[in-house]
Amino acid sequence: MPETVDLSQGAALYAQNCATCHGAELEGQPDWRTPGADGILPAPPHDDTGHTWHHSDAVLYNYTALGGDEVMARMGVTFDSGMPGFADSLTPQEIWNILAYIRSTWPDRIQEIQAVRTEAEISARGDR
Repeated sequence: MPETVDLSQGAALYAQNCATCHGAELEGQPDWRTPGADGILPAPPHDDTGHTWHHSDAVLYNYTALGGDEVMARMGVTFDSGMPGFADSLTPQEIWNILAYIRSTWPDRIQEIQAVRTEAEISARGDR
């Protein structure tokens, strides 16, 4: 994550690019844990009821930039996630601003847990 983020821009970009699927209030689509008839899982919530906060910053960034299928393919998994990549339409800073906005809506305890996961991943990679 960059040292500075713009939460106002992140909120606006979320509304423009993410809310259609993930909900204006970050609530996700109904029955998001159950695949639809097409086999694709509905968009999950990004509030504290979902699993977004279970992932590190790097995973969230890559999933947003590259899309779910590409991220999973890089891990050797074939999975039709329904999540498109936004690297062609959003700058890296804009993606980070969206992620920072989403994070800012979580309770402090959830933010702390997610930060620990991010730090653990960075340490495991040796990115210090």
